[in-house]
Amino acid sequence: MMQTVTQNTRPRRAFLVAGLAAMLAACAGPGGGRRDSAAPGGRSISVHPQQRGDVVLTALSLLESNYRYGGSHPHSGFDCSGLVAYVFNHSARQRLPHNTAQIAQLSRKISKRQLKAGDFVFFNTLNRPYSHMGIYIGEGKFINAPSSGGRVRIDSLDNPYFAQRFESARTLFSS
Repeated sequence: MMQTVTQNTRPRRAFLVAGLAAMLAACAGPGGGRRDSAAPGGRSISVHPQQRGDVVLTALSLLESNYRYGGSHPHSGFDCSGLVAYVFNHSARQRLPHNTAQIAQLSRKISKRQLKAGDFVFFNTLNRPYSHMGIYIGEGKFINAPSSGGRVRIDSLDNPYFAQRFESARTLFSS
């Protein structure tokens, strides 16, 4: 059902990272800051679109990191929201909560057609809203830290498991 990354995919992963780096080079740029926007709880976050490339490259650099419930660091492992919070803290200098539902509240809903690299995808995997999330990397793919398989990996939005549980596409990026 869901594939795990194996050693045989390492050359393909290196090629993918290099290809995405080239493709996103035009998007990479200096860090942006916070701007006011309407966010629940009075907190406002807006990430400059030039940081999309940095977000994706940081997420890709964490492929094959171990899964650990409650984890938020490459050395100890990640869960899904820990991965997202780590990536945005290190690539966009934005502190996010270690909670999928709270990250959903801080982000702005977009249509699935509007997804761009660096946006969020949310899933209902535990019969509760926003119970899993990942970072969209383009071409219908996203990077996430699923518990099954035990490692950070790339999955497809077309994967039957995720397609049936897709809940929302959201973003922190301005325009």
